[in-house]
Amino acid sequence: MVKSNHSVLIFALGGVGEIGKNMYVVQCDDDIVVIDAGLKFPEEEMLGIDMVIPDITYLEENRDKVRGIIITHGHEDHIGGLSYVLKHLNVPVYATKLTLGLIEAKLKEAGILNDTKRVLINSDSEVVLGKMKATFFRVNHSIPDCVGLCLDTPEGYIVHTGDFKFDQTPINNQTADLAKMAMIGDRGVLCLMSDSTNAERPGFTGSERSVGVAIKDVFSKSTGRIVVSTFASNVHRIQQVVDAAVQFNRKLTVVGRSMQNVINISRDLGYLFVPDGLIVDTDEINKLSAEQVVILSTGSQGEPMSALTRMARSAHRKIDILPGDTVIIAATPIPGNEKYVARTIDQLSRIGADVIYGGHGPNGTVHVSGHGSQEDLRLMLNLMKPKFFIPIHGEYRMLKSHSILGEQVGIPEENIFLLDNGDTVEISGGNARYGGKVHSGNVLIDGLGVGDVGNIVLRDRKLLSQDGILVVVVTLSKQNGTILSGPDIISRGFVYVRESEELLDEANRIVTQTLVKCMEENVNEWSSLKNNVKESLGRYLYEQTRRRPMILPIIMEV
Repeated sequence: MVKSNHSVLIFALGGVGEIGKNMYVVQCDDDIVVIDAGLKFPEEEMLGIDMVIPDITYLEENRDKVRGIIITHGHEDHIGGLSYVLKHLNVPVYATKLTLGLIEAKLKEAGILNDTKRVLINSDSEVVLGKMKATFFRVNHSIPDCVGLCLDTPEGYIVHTGDFKFDQTPINNQTADLAKMAMIGDRGVLCLMSDSTNAERPGFTGSERSVGVAIKDVFSKSTGRIVVSTFASNVHRIQQVVDAAVQFNRKLTVVGRSMQNVINISRDLGYLFVPDGLIVDTDEINKLSAEQVVILSTGSQGEPMSALTRMARSAHRKIDILPGDTVIIAATPIPGNEKYVARTIDQLSRIGADVIYGGHGPNGTVHVSGHGSQEDLRLMLNLMKPKFFIPIHGEYRMLKSHSILGEQVGIPEENIFLLDNGDTVEISGGNARYGGKVHSGNVLIDGLGVGDVGNIVLRDRKLLSQDGILVVVVTLSKQNGTILSGPDIISRGFVYVRESEELLDEANRIVTQTLVKCMEENVNEWSSLKNNVKESLGRYLYEQTRRRPMILPIIMEV
């Protein structure tokens, strides 16, 4: 076999070793193709952070090589970072009809819609991206218009599955394109990158249609209002709620901005079918009897400011949960959100609502995953028959479980690559090996700030949240260094001042004593003065309280 003069580099800037923030890169010589640009929810220690997106420093440094961004489907963990990325990397975006509709709403909000080249694709499209050519195949997931992709490179075919499961009875009657996948596999797949989210779950993932049966069963037995909470982007689930509302003569109201946006876009593009007059304004539901009402809401993950969570706390402007209401949480918690969901379920139950969640429906489950379980994953591996295999999209244990499935279907262990974000796999001349590491990481978004909150700010926020802060204000004389006023000590989150007067009086004395000693020793640099105050006061406070508040000395000269 003649060895190729080309080399292919494959790596993730987000999406491996974590749930969310998906961004994968395939580079062939001087051509780069980016797959997805998602976000993830902040981890518990990321205090005050709204969302996390991938660090695209490598792409910015190689912006002339980036041929485009291909988006596999319209979930937030695949499109949520796109508007931030495109502000730094103005390249074409390729996506299917519904996905593009959801993306365009985000780009419009960010003010960059007209500056971004958007290319509509479908499962029959072919896109030339430098030395590479992308073709697509239809897959099933919990949102319509999902595709996997096959990149034809000079080294061979590289396949990215997107998020997938094999649903034999999908809501939109569009099954996964098994024939096309088999054809790609027969041509010979050099490397497969496949979704690992449910790699630990045995069997096949259930059909979305089974959820519709369970939802209708709940509707048939409920005499009060029904509240259904699910992911805003789960269009198939929303369609089933709409169908149940029609069948049982209930009016539907939609709560939550993201849910309203997705419904409007999906209706306009023909992916969601809602009879005229079914959806009513939230103000109207109080005029209807309880058995005539369905409330469709965001908040299935227990997010603190979401509609369902505010209803559970009786803090929603327009809707209160009432005893006798039925609440269906048609989602499972994303890893890390379990306690928020449990707290919301607890609050709803305390009010007197009948809460149905996960597998707890009276007649089957009110949620199935959009991701394939072990048998789905084995089927994909057997269809593609890859030479090399990279499990993607999941925490490390999920990637590891998927790698074991790969070995079970006959892929040699040495041909399976488990990656962290930034790790590369280099393929050249039909051989693959671990390459060098590229720059990767998290960019934190806090309000309008993108990347301006880093580890030091997060550390300070953590310290403030644990033991509070003491601000020490002192005014010194420029002439002789004597204390003109203060020290004044302000406590926030450390101790209650009125009950700790003795402690703060002693703290005041220690600060004065420390500053006088510094002046006697001719220590007059502000940084030295501040450090001495911090050390002496911090030592005393720890001895007295076993707490370490942040101490912020403010020294002024007049």
